Amino acid sequence: MNNAESSSAASGLAWFKSSYSGTEGGQCVEIAADAGAVHIRDSKAVTGPVIRVSPTAWARFLADA
Repeated sequence: MNNAESSSAASGLAWFKSSYSGTEGGQCVEIAADAGAVHIRDSKAVTGPVIRVSPTAWARFLADA
């Protein structure tokens, strides 16, 4: 699963930003998870598009990062 969704479709989720993200406004993403997907968005454009991936794909990404 790798789909783009609108920000309104993911508005009820609890979003988390990396603890490495500073207050200087650098490059950062936020994630939110629900039972079937991990949602990813740009922390500086919270009303912009959201990417949705499966929990398995997210785990593989983290393992490779």
